[in-house]
Amino acid sequence: MGATKESAEERTVPRILVVGGGYVGMYTALRLQQKLKLEPGGRSRAQSRVKSWAKPRSRAPEAEIVIVTAQPYMTYQPFLPEAAAGSISPRHVVVPLRRVLGRCRIVIGEAHRIDHSKRVATVSTLATEEEGSADIDIPYDQLVIAPGSVSRTLPIPGLAEHGIGFKTVEEAIGLRNHVLEQLDIASSTRDVEVRDAALTFVFVGGGYAGVEALGELEDMARYAARYYHNVTADDMKWVLVEAADRILPEVGDEMGRYAIHELRGRSIDIRLNTRLESCENRVAVLDDGSRFPTRTVVWTAGVRAHPMLDHTDLPRDDRGRVKGTATLRVEGTDNAWVAGDAGAVPDLNAGQERDAAGGVSGRVLLAPNAQHAVRQARVLADNIVATLRGEPVKEYRHKDAGSVASLGLHKGVAYLYGRKVKGYPAWFIHRAYHLSRMPTFNRKARVLAEWTLSGLFKREIVSLGSLEHPRAEFELAANDGRKPDAP
Repeated sequence: MGATKESAEERTVPRILVVGGGYVGMYTALRLQQKLKLEPGGRSRAQSRVKSWAKPRSRAPEAEIVIVTAQPYMTYQPFLPEAAAGSISPRHVVVPLRRVLGRCRIVIGEAHRIDHSKRVATVSTLATEEEGSADIDIPYDQLVIAPGSVSRTLPIPGLAEHGIGFKTVEEAIGLRNHVLEQLDIASSTRDVEVRDAALTFVFVGGGYAGVEALGELEDMARYAARYYHNVTADDMKWVLVEAADRILPEVGDEMGRYAIHELRGRSIDIRLNTRLESCENRVAVLDDGSRFPTRTVVWTAGVRAHPMLDHTDLPRDDRGRVKGTATLRVEGTDNAWVAGDAGAVPDLNAGQERDAAGGVSGRVLLAPNAQHAVRQARVLADNIVATLRGEPVKEYRHKDAGSVASLGLHKGVAYLYGRKVKGYPAWFIHRAYHLSRMPTFNRKARVLAEWTLSGLFKREIVSLGSLEHPRAEFELAANDGRKPDAP
């Protein structure tokens, strides 16, 4: 696979290349692994020989699956707020790809270029970076383009220097440590300005990520404050900034208004129809004239297409996403597929008319959310299997089950099958739904066990910010007690 001159003729079975190990990438590979007879990939040669000796193959392999991903795990993002609040261990909100996809080949690296006209992806791996060698070319027969998305940032002064994202497990745990560290700063200073800035937390974006992160972290900080002799929950200021006239649009207007009422009841300052103009010098400046000296600006204002898509020859829309048809094929191709945040896929439930090529006029596109990504992956995998076996493919249609959102411990809102739920029942539904969607029984059991233990014992309020700089203590010792950057 690593040879740069490998040709299609040298491969005995079709190669399916999956770019991305998120929702779409993992679930697609998992279903392909279940439905296809595969060329041995993830196991060692010794394991493959033992398996072959113990049980002869019933039929020839149908395909080989190669997954290129920057991380060796899939992050279940709906649980990031709970991981940030300490309700779930960080290692339990990620799914190790090598364990789940044992019959696939996992390549930890990044696809820098995809030349679909030649069926080749150019990839850098950890080995090529260490060796300083050239990137490797991975030929393929079927391509699944699923790199997901990245945070959509704006050219706001100070945002790059002081903003904190909330899209990865590393960011979630870093934010938890940061919030607890601010309480420590406020508790140990007599400078009123430093104290006020430390205890002011500004969240930008009123979607799922922003509201759930704010709700969980405010709950955690309120609880933690009882253990500080000179910091109370009333000393903290929490601000949610949203450019639209409502929050959580997915749960409907009524539940969105309830969420605002619930959060404001906890003294959270919600600014609708408001934008962040600057956060230079640790001061958040809003376009309504408000100024908040703060050491914490959490940015959750949407996502954009992954930059890797700029280096492909696949057709894209004006937002940078790859154009897909209702069958999840990339427009104008027979052996490239797209789904999830990276794809601009038509919503057939919006009453659009299809043309002969499978496209639609006046496209209404599917929302980039996890619910669609998981369902699309199932259809995408089935369509690849059908293509390999010469069978007809099917279109992706969905039935909207509704939406759920947590507002903190024992608080939530839900809109399910036309029914509105709020408070504790909505919070319980939120947990039950996402637990059911968590991949593998192993992870389900671990998350459930942690929820049970957290209900029996007190919250953990320890900041482990030093984990982000694990060599700091050793460097200090090696420099005879001097700071590593001291002259």
